[in-house]
Amino acid sequence: MLSGSLDDLFLSNGQTVALSGGDGALELDIPLADPVELARFYNASGADELVFYDITASAEGRALFTDILTEVASTIFIPLTVGGGINSVDDFDRVLKCGADKVSVNSGAIADPSIIAAAAKRYGDQCVGLSMDAKRVDGQFRVFAKGGREDTGLDAIEWIKSGVANGAGEIVLNSIDTDGVKAGFDLEMLKAVCGVVDVPVIASGGAGCAEHFKTLFHSLPKVDAGLAASIFHFGEVSIPDLKRELAADGITMRL
Repeated sequence: MLSGSLDDLFLSNGQTVALSGGDGALELDIPLADPVELARFYNASGADELVFYDITASAEGRALFTDILTEVASTIFIPLTVGGGINSVDDFDRVLKCGADKVSVNSGAIADPSIIAAAAKRYGDQCVGLSMDAKRVDGQFRVFAKGGREDTGLDAIEWIKSGVANGAGEIVLNSIDTDGVKAGFDLEMLKAVCGVVDVPVIASGGAGCAEHFKTLFHSLPKVDAGLAASIFHFGEVSIPDLKRELAADGITMRL
């Protein structure tokens, strides 16, 4: 199993922002640097992949910022996954033509689950990622839409099983309960997801230090990668140091 270190860029109104959470919907927090400059920095720092989310596109009912995406894609030389405002196969086409390697769909698939199978048939399941924001509600892992703002009532485990059956080739699981808290990944939720799918699972939400990545990969070897944002954005953890530390702890890394 190859464990990757992925960096996350959250975009709102064309500007990179940090998120806070843990008690409910994800909240926009501190404005950061230009997304293109950040992408260039993470490419040079050794991130294995960049995940680019236009987090308010679905909630605002608009298309993703393709001009910024095109510039980011032309700047980096690592795989690029893009999400936000993906509501149709035409949106997949538009984003892939901007230079993305994979497209991550979330709220759009909740509104129209057939988009997963249609996109997988046209582009292959390797290009189709299912991203999910989930939170504990009444003892159940519940799917939330529109950037964690709207409780869909869907059971998260059943939703993921359905998505993979329909052609999703990768799962990005973001726990709203742990996102922005920096107290560690949501191992319980991730274990439940890994137990029902056989596609790559990316863990998101909760990374605060290198130990959290160690715990993730040692506890859940089926998790393919850990995704983080603010700890890299604010220089709390450097990607090269993290990868060296993980490799020294026996975790296979691209160095």
